[in-house]
Amino acid sequence: MTTPVTTTRPTTARVLLAPDKFKGSLTASEVAAHLAAGLRRVAPGVLTSELPVADGGEGTLEAALAAGYTAVDLVATGPLGDPVATRYARRGATAVVEMATVTGLGMVDPTPGTALAATSRGLGEVVAHALDAGAREIVVGVGGSASTDGGAGMLAALGARLTTGAGDLADGGGHLHELVDVDLSGLHPALAETEIVLASDVDNPLLGEHGAAAVYGPQKGAGPETVVELELGLATWVDVLATVGVTGARGHAAEPGAGAAGGVGFACLLLGAERRPGVEEVLALTGFADRLAGVDLVVTGEGSLDAQSLHGKTPVGVAAAAAARGVPTVAVCGRTTLSPAQAATAGLRAVHALTDVEPDVARCLAEAGPLLETLAARLADHLPALNPAALNTLENA
Repeated sequence: MTTPVTTTRPTTARVLLAPDKFKGSLTASEVAAHLAAGLRRVAPGVLTSELPVADGGEGTLEAALAAGYTAVDLVATGPLGDPVATRYARRGATAVVEMATVTGLGMVDPTPGTALAATSRGLGEVVAHALDAGAREIVVGVGGSASTDGGAGMLAALGARLTTGAGDLADGGGHLHELVDVDLSGLHPALAETEIVLASDVDNPLLGEHGAAAVYGPQKGAGPETVVELELGLATWVDVLATVGVTGARGHAAEPGAGAAGGVGFACLLLGAERRPGVEEVLALTGFADRLAGVDLVVTGEGSLDAQSLHGKTPVGVAAAAAARGVPTVAVCGRTTLSPAQAATAGLRAVHALTDVEPDVARCLAEAGPLLETLAARLADHLPALNPAALNTLENA
């Protein structure tokens, strides 16, 4: 790999670095730090600020902590029932909970057995801890979950009682078909005065061919037979809730987002949650709009920029929010399949990929940090105070 020769020139431009993680390589904070180092090297006078962001899934907690929230550490039930060390973020009466940090898919080796056994109980324990501590707004980021239990484990941890003909229901979506009764009278009393936000872009219903088991079960280790078992359990869960008179149980099951996180979306909707686009919620939590004051350029990005990125992913959300304040956005990524026209439609003035610098994808993954610093030299061409003609060219392209 040949490192481009760059000439350093002073500039007073202000750049806001607001990337998501490069999955498998770097956290969002690490991406921002490497970009800042590379930019300062080529433009020593550039003023950079770093604001890691996320789309409501993995990385949401990191984004909140980087924005000034305080970490609260605790031990909760992991996806397969073992205790795990986890944390959530707190500022004032707001708590930010990331499901992936307590019952995440990354915490298991997915098999049909884990797909049936995984529970959302730990998520409920984290929410209960935040409620006990006085939080009255709970933002739940649900991406990267291991469970397909319809949020039953979460509700059980929050005080619901789920029973079979022989006693309390065991955790895991594989046991839901045994459910015969649900008592919600013991739910945490603070829930009645708490606003719950479901930060998710998933619009799947709970049941059916587009539901939680059918669409996401295979990603969690479920084979065809296991998907059928999980679907039966979820259907039983809804039927029992409706039978005991839980208002809107069937209607909530059909709502967009009910299938998020193996049905945790459904449980959140039962609790009166409002579903909001993940990246928009994260940008609001981190004060992104306020950070745009005086900024000349926003740099965002994620590991892979492709057609899926156009539907609710971080770079497009960041670009839209920046455009609302008249600030241009460029993106960095590991690799991209977007055409220039697609990038422009998404609000991105340009896309710079690590594969432009190093064609070997394996090396891009292994050496993402140094390569980002090299790539950052290309970002200097988008700084209006450094090279006004470059920005004008992009605007008129």
